[in-house]
Amino acid sequence: MPPFQDPDIYRDILDGLPIGISVLDLKKRIVFWSDGSERITGYSRIEVLGHLCTDNILLHCNEISCAMCTQDCPLSTALHDALPSEAVNFIHHKAGYRTQVHSWVIPLRDKHGLIIGVIQTFEGESAVHNADPSDLSMKEHRWLDDVTGLPNQAMMQSHLRESLGTFTTLRVPFGIVCVEIKDLPQFRSKYGHGAARSLLQVLARTLRNTVCATDAVGTWNETQFLAILSGCSEEAMHAISGRIFRMLSSVSIKWWGEDLSVAVSIGCAQALPGDSVESILQRAQDASQGNQINLARAAASAGVDSPQRS
Repeated sequence: MPPFQDPDIYRDILDGLPIGISVLDLKKRIVFWSDGSERITGYSRIEVLGHLCTDNILLHCNEISCAMCTQDCPLSTALHDALPSEAVNFIHHKAGYRTQVHSWVIPLRDKHGLIIGVIQTFEGESAVHNADPSDLSMKEHRWLDDVTGLPNQAMMQSHLRESLGTFTTLRVPFGIVCVEIKDLPQFRSKYGHGAARSLLQVLARTLRNTVCATDAVGTWNETQFLAILSGCSEEAMHAISGRIFRMLSSVSIKWWGEDLSVAVSIGCAQALPGDSVESILQRAQDASQGNQINLARAAASAGVDSPQRS
């Protein structure tokens, strides 16, 4: 048999691609799962082949749940309209964190032109999956938090001072979001240091994946994360804060067969003339303590994945 008539050649080609590729039948049952799909989602072929896409692989989720797995699902759209569809949505990685993917869905036809399923390709955002070449240098200089791998308080203070300086000189707007992890000491006491460490890592990665690559995200102390939203208007800041709250509230980890999670509270503050590091942080932390996020405004913008930052 000539080499290019061997179907295994094409399977090897698909498996060699850096993107994820899956094939689903008309019932949305997964019949093909590439190596790239395994890398991006953390789920192996054995865990997904023969299962519905909604069973345990949430490829079409919004910030809250898998609510898109209805008539609005890109797979359903492609099957209904018999046309390719494109979407940016979230997956729930097997490790527990949420990450954004760009997906394309193409109807699959047999030799008679009848639709027999769909082909889906998806790839992770470059800011999430491409390693930052500065990470090694930051680690060597001890500028990263040992547990989460995010910039530590010293680095976040530096970022905040730089943002305030740019705001004072050029009036480039920005906002900050303070994330408070509730009852972390009690969680650690009940489930142990390993569980607490794992949960912090999943929360940190989810937070990093939820905001833009140009935003600075790091740890502030043991129970707080800080995000500095560059070029961000007050309206966009509230929308992004709402998205962060919803994403982090859905985070859980598997620990000895049990799903573990913690509550979080969010506070945000927009840079004002005359602000110092201390004053803008105080406003965000005060809001976080009372969980005083403007949820009404955030909910109104919940459908906006990338709010305008002006």
